[in-house]
This record gives sequence, C-alpha cells and structure tokens, in this order.
Amino acid sequence: MTQPPNGLPIYRVLTGPDDAGFCRRVSEALELGYRLHGGPALTFNGQDVIVAQAVVWSGQAAGH
Repeated sequence: MTQPPNGLPIYRVLTGPDDAGFCRRVSEALELGYRLHGGPALTFNGQDVIVAQAVVWSGQAAGH
C-alpha cells in the first residue's frame, strides 16, 4: 500500500491523556503501517499528563 488507508495523512501527531486509550491509538497506527517519528512529548495540564507522539507512514503493516 503506497498511501495510508481511509484518506489518513502521511504524517500524524497523536495526542491525548497518558492512558490505555492513547496507547491503543498509537498501537493501531503502528498496525496500519505507520512508524514512530521521534520520541513522545509530555506535558501536564494541571490534572493529567498529556502525551504527543508523531507517526509517519511507512506502508509496512506491523509484523510484515
């Protein structure tokens, strides 16, 4: 696959609270064929730790 599925962009930044839901979203992106781009960024909004992780399209689904 040369382009990401469902019209997704080649470069994405996933953000959200540092919880299982965020980890699932990153895992799903990796399974689709994205790869991590750099390390995560973390901040604290006074209540929760917020994470940002960039991913780029590699066209290779995880495990292939």
